[in-house]
Amino acid sequence: MYFRITSLQNIILHIMSFEFLNPIHWKKSVLVLLLSAFVLIWFGAVDSFSLLTRIELINKKSDLETKIETFKSSAEELKVKIADLKDDAQLLEKIAREEYGMRKPGETVYKVRRKD
Repeated sequence: MYFRITSLQNIILHIMSFEFLNPIHWKKSVLVLLLSAFVLIWFGAVDSFSLLTRIELINKKSDLETKIETFKSSAEELKVKIADLKDDAQLLEKIAREEYGMRKPGETVYKVRRKD
């Protein structure tokens, strides 16, 4: 690989021979560097289990865990409301009248609209 270049013609012949593109003539350190770079790029970004994919999945997992906690807390609030409605008949009647427009038989309901 090492030879003396004495003229421009020898430089052109050397470049045209493309020996520098042949991996067999490269140093081991260059090959190790290229292989390491390929492996890092492959496992860092390309592979289906890459680091980027893992980071996205970890973020998605934390978002879903937050949603689970939110749903659990709202479920607990609803359980408390259900227990209150089962125990308090007046609260049940109030909700039935205000939210669902129910009335007792023979009762007339007048809706009053307020002007803001």
